[in-house]
Amino acid sequence: MKKIIQKRIFDSAKIIKKSAQLSNNIEKAVIMICDCVIEGNKIYLFGNGGSAADAQHIAAELIGRYKMERKSIPAISLNTDTSILTSVANDYSFNKIFSRQCEGLVNQDDVIIAISTSGNSKNVLNGIISAKKKGAKTIGLLGKNGGSIANLVDIPLIVDSCSTARIQEAHRVIYHIICELVEKELSK
Repeated sequence: MKKIIQKRIFDSAKIIKKSAQLSNNIEKAVIMICDCVIEGNKIYLFGNGGSAADAQHIAAELIGRYKMERKSIPAISLNTDTSILTSVANDYSFNKIFSRQCEGLVNQDDVIIAISTSGNSKNVLNGIISAKKKGAKTIGLLGKNGGSIANLVDIPLIVDSCSTARIQEAHRVIYHIICELVEKELSK
């Protein structure tokens, strides 16, 4: 059992370390988010399963605080309204749960952070398409090879792994860095 535990920790550390190659795109994402907030716009986040939890986590860090006291940063997870999610899934399709919300809520120059470990989640893809039609800027927290979403987003942050767990672990490191730098830049 001890060997398995150590292997998982070392595997995770290896993927996280490899994600340092995303530094330029992480910096671009921080600048995009800061510009969005400075201009009075909002950040919208969404994903499925563990990625939905990550979307909520990021929104909580931005609305509340990550490391320092500062003004609240306008961030909304589109995963949290069960009435919207279930009515859209029932009346239209599960593939439209994010696109309908983006159609109704997103404005030009808002920032969308779409999370998909496969890079191919149909409802996430549709949400991005809808948001881009409204003039939003897009960031993708993705895995594997980025899937079809990588070609749609303005800034792809692709964790190079085929393990969903390792991708999610690296995503957490990446979005904590983003939250830290965004609040630091906006507090200047």
